[in-house]
Amino acid sequence: MTAPRERMLRLLSLLQTGRQWPAAELATAMEVPPRTLRRDLDHLRTLGYPVESTRGPGGNYRLVAGGALPPLMLEHDEAVATVLGLRLAAAGGTGIDLTAESADRAAAKLRRVLPAALRRRTDEMLAAVEFGSGEQPRVAPDVLNVLAAAIAARRCLEFAYTAKGGPSSRTVEPMRLVQLGRRWYLYAWDLDRRDWRSFRLDRITAPKTTAVAFEPRALPVDDVAAHLQERFHSPKSLRITLTLHVGASEAAARLHRIDGSFEALGDHRCRYVAYVDSFEWLAVVLTLTDIGFTVEEPAEFGEYLARTGRRLLRATEPG
Repeated sequence: MTAPRERMLRLLSLLQTGRQWPAAELATAMEVPPRTLRRDLDHLRTLGYPVESTRGPGGNYRLVAGGALPPLMLEHDEAVATVLGLRLAAAGGTGIDLTAESADRAAAKLRRVLPAALRRRTDEMLAAVEFGSGEQPRVAPDVLNVLAAAIAARRCLEFAYTAKGGPSSRTVEPMRLVQLGRRWYLYAWDLDRRDWRSFRLDRITAPKTTAVAFEPRALPVDDVAAHLQERFHSPKSLRITLTLHVGASEAAARLHRIDGSFEALGDHRCRYVAYVDSFEWLAVVLTLTDIGFTVEEPAEFGEYLARTGRRLLRATEPG
């Protein structure tokens, strides 16, 4: 006899077809005695699955919403994590350009087939969680698919890349995809520069897998994600928080040259947390983009801007 968990999966798989199962036929399909079948069906009912039955010699069983029930069983924490994950995807929190409507639809389908007690628990969780609407540059799923396939096949990649220095063409040996916050990076050996490089996926266009195979090189670090995290947000880097007087989407598009995160504060304002090596570079970028802003922290950045502003004003004074 199979293990109870495996029997439950098998029973759900049979019942979800929507047909009416005669008791004897269902017991035969399950390869269990009638008594075990009845016990398993009772267990499904205690979990909240609506199994209907008719008694007597012609008795049968069916699952009322069988066509909508996936043939799997989730533990309580697994179900909550799945629903929250789908809602996070709908809110854009994965950094991948998924269709919010599709993620919401999948979450709604899963919610409908959850047992009542677990459905209440997930509803309470969702009501208590607020998903931010701030946007970051998004990654197209087809770009992610091409890069992942090239890594698996150990094939070189060619793509166009736009960085601070302008556009360029790259040929690399792809090794890892890394997600940090809402951004995705490709970690690869750059064949032209003969060195390890990281590439933001939202800056990669037209990736193409070549016919050239490669033997993977030994990675320079054991934990690529930790290495990139330390590199981009090391203790030496400066953390500056601003209130920008534009919406999060517009800010993300105009400030793509600075690593940071956005939090929507309405349709026309957002909070921007930036990580930079110097006050000077952020001041230049803000000046070039002509975005209105207010400094939240640190006070030293506000003082630097005030000193710079006074110096620039003195340059306009008649000699």
